Amino acid sequence: MARSTGRPAKEPGRVKQLIDVFHMTRKADATLVWWMLLAFLVPLLIGIVVSVFAGSILGTILWVVLGVFAGALAALIVMNRRAERAAYARMEGQQGAVGAVLRATLRRGWRGSEIPVAVNPRTRDAVYRAVGRPGVVLIAEGPKGRTQRLLDEERRKVVRVAPNTPVSVLRVGPDEGSIRLGQINRSLTRLKGKLTRAEVLAVSNRLESLAGGVPVPKGIDPTKTRPVRR
Repeated sequence: MARSTGRPAKEPGRVKQLIDVFHMTRKADATLVWWMLLAFLVPLLIGIVVSVFAGSILGTILWVVLGVFAGALAALIVMNRRAERAAYARMEGQQGAVGAVLRATLRRGWRGSEIPVAVNPRTRDAVYRAVGRPGVVLIAEGPKGRTQRLLDEERRKVVRVAPNTPVSVLRVGPDEGSIRLGQINRSLTRLKGKLTRAEVLAVSNRLESLAGGVPVPKGIDPTKTRPVRR
């Protein structure tokens, strides 16, 4: 009988991860290669043009090398952005997608969870909560007509527990005026800060002391879905 070494499997290296991201993104985005090629060639051509006027062999080499490195960096940035867009597109419309985004990409200074604070057991529409310097933000996942009651109930809970805390609402769904998954962090960032860090912690702790968590809606497993970070 073969003995188990007991050694954990090695995580794939950075290059292997980039290759995997490239292949997965190319399946969802047929134009990925062309955009990456364009992003690589533009800095390279600029470096070549500038090197013509460098006036020395060393200067020419340095400008060309700089163009190559800049082009490679630009291509990686393009791949990352389009991979992120493809990841959001795959999750769009699935139950639990908002929780997956909050878990994977919520920025520093915000406190939130992939576990919804309210779920409609019949439609599986959900409301998530994030707490930051702008106050409490309730994020509805689903059509406006089906999530309004959930939002109203959660707003009342927040007002009861933290009466002087600003409450904002974001909607992720098919309705006009709603935002897409990829716009959640951008929308949170645009809100003006009104609380101190200490107040954010205090409000978050008060809200977490409410009735325990709500089961994650079926559809997406937040522990397995991680959009590419910027």
